[in-house]
Parts: sequence; structure tokens; C-alpha cells
Amino acid sequence: MRQLQLLALISTLICLPFVKAQDPARPSPPPQNVPQASPSPTPTPLPPPTVSIDNYRATAGRIIGAALVSDRAYERLAYLTDHIGHRLSGSKSLERAIEWALAEMKRDGLDNVRGEKVMVPHWVRGEESLEMTAPRPMKLSMLGLGNSVGTPAEGITAEPVVVRNFAELDALGEKVRGKIVVYNVPFTGYGATVQYRGSGPSRAARYGAVAALVRSVTPVSLQSPHTGGLNYDQRQPKIPAAAISIEAAELLQRMHDRGDRMTLRLKMEAKFLPDAESANVIAELRGSEKPDEIVLVSGHFDSWDVGQGAHDDGGGCIIAWEAVRLLKELGLRPRRTIRVVLYTNEENGLRGGNAYRDAYRAELSKHIFAIESDSGTYRPEGLGLAATAPLQVRSNLREIAKLLSGIGADGIAPSGGGADIGPIMREGVPGASLDVEGSRYFDIHHTASDTLDKIDPRDLQLCVATMAVFAYTIADIPEPLKGPEGTGR
Repeated sequence: MRQLQLLALISTLICLPFVKAQDPARPSPPPQNVPQASPSPTPTPLPPPTVSIDNYRATAGRIIGAALVSDRAYERLAYLTDHIGHRLSGSKSLERAIEWALAEMKRDGLDNVRGEKVMVPHWVRGEESLEMTAPRPMKLSMLGLGNSVGTPAEGITAEPVVVRNFAELDALGEKVRGKIVVYNVPFTGYGATVQYRGSGPSRAARYGAVAALVRSVTPVSLQSPHTGGLNYDQRQPKIPAAAISIEAAELLQRMHDRGDRMTLRLKMEAKFLPDAESANVIAELRGSEKPDEIVLVSGHFDSWDVGQGAHDDGGGCIIAWEAVRLLKELGLRPRRTIRVVLYTNEENGLRGGNAYRDAYRAELSKHIFAIESDSGTYRPEGLGLAATAPLQVRSNLREIAKLLSGIGADGIAPSGGGADIGPIMREGVPGASLDVEGSRYFDIHHTASDTLDKIDPRDLQLCVATMAVFAYTIADIPEPLKGPEGTGR
């Protein structure tokens, strides 16, 4: 009976078109940061595909069907999040996760399972608090920004100055000396807004500010601060920095605009300990004909020290891992090797991605393709291919994506990639991200709410299916993904 149900499901997936549902309660956000003054340039025509997918339709259906009747991915993500929890670099919980993954991958029968040593920064949050002391006592929701320095034990007490952008800060200049700069910058898109978290503290320190508070990089808040990393400018003093909730930022803005005299007290025990030993977790499905050629699938195993790191990026790691395990279980061994990498230290150092590039620099010419899953575990829409990828790669991926039209994951977005595969992409490896419908991702990104209950098990299964079909087909097609020498860009 189970086999008949599976066959019926596969038939439905292959033959029926996928219809994307629209959430009536949450309209799709408009495109962010798109210039409106001039029309978009005409895209360069793609060359015809040089790969054939005719021999992969049945196999793709088999992979999709197997993924959609398996609970293994969800069970493993549940263990990772509920039994191990969040996994900040240098923490015992991250090392427990690494040991667990290595043991489980060996139990899965994957090839060449190993942990490759990486020394990572060891930042510790410690106790922290933010309160208004005048004109009335009030605790404010906050999370220290990753890699921030701490305050003196007694904290920092100072008047806040609220600005909505860097231009307002620059206009005030030395008037912020001795004060706490508050960046109340509404979310207009991650790339545009996250700069205030990344460089805002040093920009404030340039003018003598004693601390910086950044409105959380999110469109939604229920008194929920969002942490994340900052990047100190070594030419400026290092000042403590924290994220505050939208509600706290708007409160301070209103009071500032009325001319109310305010005082804030910020306390942070944040500090760095000596670098700690960690590891990239690596396993393979060894290729049958060209084992030295690599198709890489990946996520990052570390997370921030709040919540459970379910969407960011426990789910991404499980997707990549389960895709390879599923192929192994189905007895599908492609011509080339599929390598799964669970990177360490993406959140506050990128040591794992850089270490992988350095360890395999001599072999990068044999890396055929790399996929990173780090945009949340939501319904997959295909891949986001880096804009720098050869045109022939884009054309061939569009052809391969047709194998996933039955589940609506057949798109090839115009841009993509990832932080951890970025170092090898800059060395010439074509790279892409798993593209998902992530309109709700930044609601919980880097918060205590990034927990397992936010994961839809069916979305997780669909992501596994998408990753597995792309990885297997790219690794098995006889033709080079880049096409014959000289084709494309």
C-alpha cells in the first residue's frame, strides 16, 4: 500500500503544475531598493542549454517522492534544536552538535566523514540590560550585538541622541560626544538596513559617542530585539553596542522629538575569550566515475546564542545533509562526488568558509558547483544563481530546474550565493543559494523566537527534495555544467 501511495504521489508531482498560494493576510512585499527613474536594462540572451534532462525525469520523481514521505530531516532538526540548542562559536553546545553530526553521518554510511579543525573567535555575551532612568524608570528590550565590547561594571549612563540615518549623525557631529547614539532606521530591506548594525557603532564613535543602540533589523517586532554581528573600524574607539526592539526605538524617537530630557543606563558583560577549536563537518557521496570533481552542498552549523538556530541555520544544514543521505539511501551514486559541508563560525567571523577555501585551494578548479542554504527553511522556489556565473551555467540550470516544476521549485533567480561559499566563489567556483519564499524570515531572524515550532515540516521536505534533485543531476550529467569550452560568458 505504501508503495502504491508513493507512486501516486510521484505521478501527481510530475504531471501537475504547481500553483503558488498567496497569503491574503500578508501581501507580498514590494521589491526593495529598485531604482524607479530608468527602465531595467535588457537582459543578455542566454545560450541554448547544453545538457539533457530526459534521462533524469524518473529519477527526479523518485527523489521527490522519497523526500516527501520521510520524517528523517525533521526528526534530526528536532534533536539538534531541542537537545542541543543554540550554537555560538566557541560554545560547548556547538562542539556537541559537531560531535553528534559526525557520529550520525558515519551511521548513515556516508563517505569520508570528518571534522576539519578551525580556530574560531570565542565571544561571550554575559549579563546585559538597558533601562531608562529619566524621566521615569523603565526597562527596555535589548540584545548586545555580536563581537561588541562590554561596558564598565557599573554600566554607561548617558543621554541618548536619536537619528534616522547617517546623514543626521554627520550633521550633529561633535554634539553626540559623551552621549548614546540611537539609530532608529526602519527596515527597507536587509542589505540597506543592516549597515547600521554593522558599521553604525564605529560611525558614532568617530564623533565621541560612548555607546550605540541600533533598531533591530526587522520589519516586525513584539518587543523582540534582533542580534547580529558588528564590524569595528580599527581606526575608531570600540564602544559597546546593542540592538533594541522597534517599540523601544520608536519610544525614544517620540521622546527625543518632543525635547524630553532622557537618561539611559546600558550594562553589558560582553567579552572575548581566547580563540577556541571548532571544525567544519564534512561528508561525501563518492562519485562513481569522476570522484575528484565536486558538487558542494552546505549550510552553517553555528548560530547566535538566543533561540535555537532553527531557521538560521539548523534547517539549512539539515537540508544539505539529508539531501546526500537520501541519495545514499536510494542507491543513487552520481558520476561526480557530492560533498556536504556544515561550516562553523558564519555568524561572527566566517572562519569556516575561509578555512575551507584555504584547505582546498589547489582543488577548487575541480569544484563544479556550490549551493548554500542559509535563507531560512521555507517553501523552495529554486536556486538563486550568482550574477557572476557564466551564462551557460544559468542556461543549463534553467533546464535542470524543469525537473522540479511539479513542486514549484523550478526558478533560477538572478542573484544568489552565500557567505560561506563566498570565498570559493571569489576563486571562480560557480555558486548559488537555495531560493525560498522567505517573506517572514526577518520577523524572527537572530532572535529568541528562531525555534523549531517556526519550521513547517512539509517545507523542510520540499527543500530537501529540491537540494537533492539539483545536487544529483548536476553531479551526474555527462556534460560539463559550464558547457563546451568557450561557450557562454
